[in-house]
Amino acid sequence: MINILRYTEYLYLAVCVFSVYRIFTDWNIDRQSAYLFVFFAVVSIGMFLFRRNYRKKFEQRKRDNQQ
Repeated sequence: MINILRYTEYLYLAVCVFSVYRIFTDWNIDRQSAYLFVFFAVVSIGMFLFRRNYRKKFEQRKRDNQQ
């Protein structure tokens, strides 16, 4: 279960990297599309941090229950 949570964290980082790439390529061509990808980048970073925090709390709780 915890391994799956680790992979989803990095999936959000991949979405962020792709969004930043699209921001740089679309900024001068289609500004509205670039703003949408700015939103995706910010949300994916937030989700990465949220999921990482949640996973660490889950691991800590599991360690505390085993002792």
